[in-house]
Amino acid sequence: MLGAGYEVRASKGHIADLPEHELGVDTQADFAPQYEVKKDKQPILQELKRAARGKRVLIATDPDREGEAIGWHVARLLGLNPQTPLRVEFHEITPKVVRAAVQKPRPIDQSLVDAQQARRVLDRLVGYQLSPVLSMEFRRRALSAGRVQSVALRLLVEREQEIEAFVPQEHWSIEGRFESGGQQFKAILYSLGSERVQSGDKFLITSEKQAQEIARLAKAVPDYRIGSIERRERRRNAPPPFITSTLQQAASSRLGWTASRTMRVAQKLYEGIDLPEGTVGLITYMRTDSTRVSQEALAEVRAFIPRHFGSAYLPEKPNFFAGKKAANAQDAHEAIRPTSTERTPDVLRKHLSDEEYKLYQLIWQRFVASQMTPAVYDQTTVTVIGGGTPSGRSPSGRAEARTPSGDLTFRAVGSVLKFDGYLRVYGREEGDDALRDGQKPVQQGDEAENRLPPLEENARARLLEVIPEQHFTEPPPRYTDASLVKTLEEMGIGRPSTYAPTIDTLERRGYLERSGKSLKPTPLGREVTEYLIKSFPDVVAYDFTAQLESRLDEIEEGKAAWPKVVREFYEPFLKDFAKVPQKLCPKCGRPLELKVSRFGQFLGCTGYPECRYTERLELKKEPEPIGEACPSCQQGQLVRRHGRYGSFISCNRYPDCKYTRDEAPSTGIECPKCHAGEVVQKTSKRGKPYYRCNNTACDFLSFDPLLPDKCPLCGWNEVAKGRTGRRACTNPSCERYGGPKLEALNQPRTKSSNKTTGTSKSKAKASATWADLEPFIAKANLTPEQAEVARRTQGQQKQVAAVAKALNQPEEAVLKLFRQAMFKLRMEYGKARKEAVRA
Repeated sequence: MLGAGYEVRASKGHIADLPEHELGVDTQADFAPQYEVKKDKQPILQELKRAARGKRVLIATDPDREGEAIGWHVARLLGLNPQTPLRVEFHEITPKVVRAAVQKPRPIDQSLVDAQQARRVLDRLVGYQLSPVLSMEFRRRALSAGRVQSVALRLLVEREQEIEAFVPQEHWSIEGRFESGGQQFKAILYSLGSERVQSGDKFLITSEKQAQEIARLAKAVPDYRIGSIERRERRRNAPPPFITSTLQQAASSRLGWTASRTMRVAQKLYEGIDLPEGTVGLITYMRTDSTRVSQEALAEVRAFIPRHFGSAYLPEKPNFFAGKKAANAQDAHEAIRPTSTERTPDVLRKHLSDEEYKLYQLIWQRFVASQMTPAVYDQTTVTVIGGGTPSGRSPSGRAEARTPSGDLTFRAVGSVLKFDGYLRVYGREEGDDALRDGQKPVQQGDEAENRLPPLEENARARLLEVIPEQHFTEPPPRYTDASLVKTLEEMGIGRPSTYAPTIDTLERRGYLERSGKSLKPTPLGREVTEYLIKSFPDVVAYDFTAQLESRLDEIEEGKAAWPKVVREFYEPFLKDFAKVPQKLCPKCGRPLELKVSRFGQFLGCTGYPECRYTERLELKKEPEPIGEACPSCQQGQLVRRHGRYGSFISCNRYPDCKYTRDEAPSTGIECPKCHAGEVVQKTSKRGKPYYRCNNTACDFLSFDPLLPDKCPLCGWNEVAKGRTGRRACTNPSCERYGGPKLEALNQPRTKSSNKTTGTSKSKAKASATWADLEPFIAKANLTPEQAEVARRTQGQQKQVAAVAKALNQPEEAVLKLFRQAMFKLRMEYGKARKEAVRA
């Protein structure tokens, strides 16, 4: 892409951050952060330093706050001056754009870095001090709170409370089937006299008795006439191109994807796909809240539309969209769009995976549609009026106190699509109204193909049938990924880069669970929210959080100093923090504190070593969504679970769906044998890494990490052997093969009788006797049943059958109790022996 003379290296995200196990912020020195290089990034930093020796360095991290901060850290650690022209910024990874950006480097924007630094420091100050409080309060490990995640959780909890408090309200509609001029049509009762049947959330007909009485009144009306016929042309404008939030909403509504899955696939499309002409980024940067489009992209799409759809679909002037109505909108980037309109989804289909194709098609269609003409509907509204009876009287003359009277007005709305406009490309599906960036939602009947027959004003109409129908008001729906992101955006809470991670964090912490597309707070999520509202109201205050986002924008624009902004929001938190009552040791009354050992977090007494009271914290690792659909049942979502042998991937519908697969980090290298899978890193029982294909039908295996370089003889990938880094081939049939010989692998295993080292079985120390184990019954935490079986058998498995008969219990159950008891006793015995050796 850049040609000879350039070397490209990746930092793979943040290379430096605040320390993991301490606060890392000097609150007495203007909140000075104490950064350190992340442990897993030390090799990357050394590689960057080697590559940078004697060369000009350009930094091309992502074009946002986080990217600017990463670039600042890289420059600092490489000993470069951030104020020299070394920062390269581009919003799409295509040869033309990247080459142009490289020719125009700029200094690192310190205001952007300061805004990110303020956000990071404040998150650390709040999270680092609040998480231990939550862990002590709820006796759980790995609990967390934060500016955005706690507010998002509060939204979920309050919506759930609204649903639980909701009382359904009964109401009825009256549909009439009419005939006029030989044509039949349906209309809904709109008003009775001067009273509307429905006005907002108020209903006129609230019982079956009323509905039946009005239906009787309607049938008794002798004469109906066509009142008014209103015809108008209704235009529906094209939607704007995607921004981060609307892309996540559309993918949720149309594809059923989570926000994290959407961003993961979008990242692949942005970073580049292998095409015949090389690796090319297919979309612009996907973390943006701007609907702006470059002049080059506008010119290309406006040339594309008439060529493929006709000139009627191209507006006279380009469509421009006003800035979002959401609070604190930024306009630093372009909208999310294809890097070239000419790369249609059909052209790229064979180069994309299924999910890459679906998302690219959605982005491409939305962008092309955004520059097309409006869809045009012919809408007809017809009223049918029937003369009523004097107010308060039924036709029979009886007083009807609860049934209004007067003229009955029915209304019918017909709508016909006259010109499809942008719908030719983008179409319309249920749920899209939530994606229209503030446009008025489509009302029932507005766009449905509901044709009315030709009718004339003042013509007589005959009522053929009256159909009362019962309805109940419904509670507000639970949030989905789409609606939660939309609400956060409108409230000015969070940024494009935070929406997906926020939902993921809430799910990973066990604060929410999914029910289809809906997000429901768990009991733990509700308890944490109630506690935060009571003890730390500012952390979950909507206005307070949105105000912070505005102040971060001011830092970014150079209008505010970041330490001052941090102080504004940290000091109120500190006052709330000081009011939190301490948890006291039940043994000595001193305060408890959160401590960390090699086994994880626990509560310990501050009076240690005089008081050795400790309390375990419950550790429950919740399943973590990975943003993929289950390939087995096609209904569930894949999650990462943690078992006794490590993490693995399974379906969230378990036990209904039992799909599982191993989880192993991918090397990003295509399997050289089958070319269908990827080479992943696995770990042996002894903890040593090896490499195999993730395609279960392929048996490729290597004990050395694969290199991207190909063997010049056979084309398989090479490996670097040993400390010398000698190059070898992974193909067992190749002359340059460097793995274990096949003959050696096929040799029979050595029998234990041939061993010449170690202790023979005849000389090995005998296992513990019952006399050794019996004293530990009280210490081994046995259940009463286990202790009874252990005493009766005296540690002899051959006695299990007799004990089972004596206890009148199944032998299998007694054998299980025996094994459990003996395991616990031997463990206690072993601990005692170790302590004796130490002594």
